[in-house]
Amino acid sequence: MTDPTIPAVTDPGATDPGVRTAVVTGASSGIGEATARRLAAEGYQVVAAARRRDRLDKLAAEVPGVRAVTLDVTDQASVDALAGSLDRCDVLVNNAGGAFGLEPVAGARVDDWQRMYDVNVLGALRVTRALLPKLVASGDGVLVMLTSTAAFVSYEGGGGYSAAKHAQTAMTETLRLELCGEPVRVIEVAPGMVKTDEFALTRFAGDAERAAKVYEGVPGPLTADDIADVIAFAVTRPAHVNIDRLVVRPRAQAAQHKVHRVTPGS
Repeated sequence: MTDPTIPAVTDPGATDPGVRTAVVTGASSGIGEATARRLAAEGYQVVAAARRRDRLDKLAAEVPGVRAVTLDVTDQASVDALAGSLDRCDVLVNNAGGAFGLEPVAGARVDDWQRMYDVNVLGALRVTRALLPKLVASGDGVLVMLTSTAAFVSYEGGGGYSAAKHAQTAMTETLRLELCGEPVRVIEVAPGMVKTDEFALTRFAGDAERAAKVYEGVPGPLTADDIADVIAFAVTRPAHVNIDRLVVRPRAQAAQHKVHRVTPGS
C-alpha cells in the first residue's frame, strides 16, 4: 500500500550511483534531526522520517539534500508506504525511540512499557524488515541501531526502557550474524547521558522541573550533535570496516550510576 501523501524519492541523486540515500527515523528532533543534518553535510540524500511533519518540513527547508517524509514506526502501513516510496536506501539509521516513566517495576504502568517496546523494538524491526532488501541491493548498505547504555546496565526506575534497549541490542547482534556474507554493515551506537530538548521531558510527561534535575550539575553532558558526529564517522568508514558497537558517554559519566556533578559556585 502506497500513501499518496508520501512523495517518491525521485531526486537526481536517488538514481545517481555516486549519491547515496540515508533514511533517518525519529528525525524531527534531537539525535535524529542532528543526524539528518550531519549526513546531508556528508553528501547523502537524506530522507528525514518522523510523525511531526511540520518540524520535518522546516528541517528540509533549511538543509539542502533533506526530504521530509511522514512516518509512524508503530504503524506497519506507514512503514510500508515509506519503503514503497524509495528508489534506493544505502543507509538506515533506526533512531526513533524514547523512554516513558521512571517508576519501579512494582509500580510500573503497563501502557508505558508497551509504548517503549513498540517504538524502540518493534518500530526498529518494522523499518529494518521493510528496508533491508534495498540495503542489500545497494551493494554496501549500512544499518545503524541507536540503543543506549541502558541496553547493557539496568538501573532503578529504568526497567521498561532498559528491557526495550536490551531487546534492541539483541536484535542488532542477531542481524549481524544473519547478514554475515551480505553487503550490509550492522552498527550499534549506544549513548549515555545526552541532553536534548525532549528526551527527559517526554519521560516525565512534560514535567520540566523533574526533567531538568536529570542533568543538574553535570558539566558537559553529551549533545545530539555529538552523537550525530559519531554516527557519521561509523557510517563513512570503508565498506570492509564494520564498527560493531560504539559506547559514548560524557566524561562526567563513568558509568550508569556514577555521574560527576558540581554545585553552583564550586
